[in-house]
Amino acid sequence: MAQSSRTADLTSGPLLQKIILFSLPLAASSILQLLFNAADVVVVGRFAGSTALAAVGSNGSLINLLVNLFVGLSLGANVVAARCFGAKDEQGVRDTVQTAVTLGLVSGVMLAAVGFFAARGLLELMSCPEDVIDLSTLYLKIYFIGMPMSMLYNFSSALLRAAGDTKRPLYCLAAAGVINVVLNLVFVIGFSMSVAGVALATIISQAVSACLVTAMLLREKGALHLDLRRLGFHSGALKQILLIGIPAGLQSTVFSLSNVVIQSAINSFGSTVVAGNSASANLEGFVYTGMNSFAQAAVTFASQNIGARKYENLDRVVLGCLLCAVCTGIVMGGGAALAGGSLLRLYSSDAAVIAAGVERLHVICGVYLLCGIMDVLAYSLRGMGYSVLPMVVSLIGSCLLRILWIATVFQLHRTPFMLYISYPISWTLTALVHLVCLMVVRRKLRRKVQLLQAA
Repeated sequence: MAQSSRTADLTSGPLLQKIILFSLPLAASSILQLLFNAADVVVVGRFAGSTALAAVGSNGSLINLLVNLFVGLSLGANVVAARCFGAKDEQGVRDTVQTAVTLGLVSGVMLAAVGFFAARGLLELMSCPEDVIDLSTLYLKIYFIGMPMSMLYNFSSALLRAAGDTKRPLYCLAAAGVINVVLNLVFVIGFSMSVAGVALATIISQAVSACLVTAMLLREKGALHLDLRRLGFHSGALKQILLIGIPAGLQSTVFSLSNVVIQSAINSFGSTVVAGNSASANLEGFVYTGMNSFAQAAVTFASQNIGARKYENLDRVVLGCLLCAVCTGIVMGGGAALAGGSLLRLYSSDAAVIAAGVERLHVICGVYLLCGIMDVLAYSLRGMGYSVLPMVVSLIGSCLLRILWIATVFQLHRTPFMLYISYPISWTLTALVHLVCLMVVRRKLRRKVQLLQAA
């Protein structure tokens, strides 16, 4: 398959160097996406008060619960397209492009409808504090109106990543990020729109990034070209996307479900703890995306090498991504834990809110590398074509364990610390099981190589 200057062969050469060059723009892109929400949180915290801060920040786990299934489908599109690239299957890439973009638009419309009409009921189920729920509902409804554009960006950028292109999505998000910050200040400070202003700024900026990245697919000349006349579901590509994407999305949804349960317990401590938890979680997001960029590299590199049948590269891919994720977790996670108090002052000047946030940062960020290890192992399994295994392991190791923890240990010691400590415990156990699964899968692939060589 002919490659443009923007695509990359991820199956040969110095793989560790390619992993880093692939992941850095990806990490920067993810951080820019986080800055959308960070700008929301900082602006409302500074100019609209702690109640508005809690309203915006407390929605994160619920938003993730609703959207992660469909984000998992975009990961499925990434795996299928990357595998076709590795196998030099141009028709497979074309079918995947048309199917993925169509699926993104359909997913976005479905999310917009569900999020808009079910917002208040879902927040009530989460025991959202009475002084926050009206603002939270308003923020959610506006936010979900923008879901079609958000999903379009996720699926389109996943296709570019499959071809090794992580730079152009970064440029799109950079432009959208500037727009988001400017509109936040205009709507919140200039027009006193509070949470409605930050939600509106977010969906406008998301629309900009979606239009830009989709325009890039329209201008592509090769197999990545998006032909609007051929939009629709191609059965072969759709089946493969669903086989990888649904388990991946369910795994992410499982994590989000357990986080919603934890958020409901946090809500019981009142709006001050909710605000501190929200600010801390926003900071942690930067550490997570830094590590997760190497997990996403693992799935793309593994997929291209599986498509090219270069199974001997898989160990180097996994080890390289693990090394990078661990180093990132140590540097960024440790830095956030040590400088937590100063960083949280960017979000709020309330001493009680800062203290509540610092408590969470110390528990989570000091060992955040465990989460990075868990993600790299799980994404590697998906890239090798095994998507159900990580889903089952996460269902047991994260969701079930955390729910049982809240139902038992937390009931005996009802403190925020006892909620937060459930995260590193579940990361450790889940990562260990993922490692065992990966060792079994690699053994199967080695036998497959031996059979091919013997034939």
